[in-house]
Amino acid sequence: MNEPNVQSPIVEKLSDSIAIVRFNRPAERNALSTKTLHNLDALLSDLISDHNLKTIIFTGTGNVFLAGADIRELATLDPKTAGDFSRKGQRLLQRIVETPQVTIAAINGYCMGGGLDFALACDVRVASKKAVFAHPGARLGLITGWGGTQRLPRVIGKARALEFFIMAQRLTSKTAQEIGLVSRVGDPVIACALEFARKKTRMTE
Repeated sequence: MNEPNVQSPIVEKLSDSIAIVRFNRPAERNALSTKTLHNLDALLSDLISDHNLKTIIFTGTGNVFLAGADIRELATLDPKTAGDFSRKGQRLLQRIVETPQVTIAAINGYCMGGGLDFALACDVRVASKKAVFAHPGARLGLITGWGGTQRLPRVIGKARALEFFIMAQRLTSKTAQEIGLVSRVGDPVIACALEFARKKTRMTE
């Protein structure tokens, strides 16, 4: 029997109008590698082309939403391949911003670095009570290259975003809701996302 491709996200169609994309690299804490970005891009193309689909929900596995870029892969990149990797992530996240369907990040756990950039590209963010948010790049001598430095200030304000990046702060879901980073906190988080999606669908029918 062939082993499953753990690089690929899992898609579950709940109905003609709602799809759930579940990140599926638990051993790597759902880190975003080049191959994962490629698979997500191809998957997004399929979902966008489905004109019956109204909402796409992104969520993680275990206690991780997305741990950001794959640090082990980053360590192997040279200036050219690092630039290619950054642009690949930027293009994917911009496609999510421009997707005609409503996109919801159902943040089930750790949402770190590029994972937070991914969540910021979605229209709506809901979080589990156990969710944790951070951009730890400053501690690693890195800065996110996937648009978070632009999108986060628009959501929580420039001063808060600057402090968040420089101090590499970790935020609880409660604090994230208080500053407007997420719109709702509840468990199970996927139920919160589905409630919003179904209300949205009823309003547009």
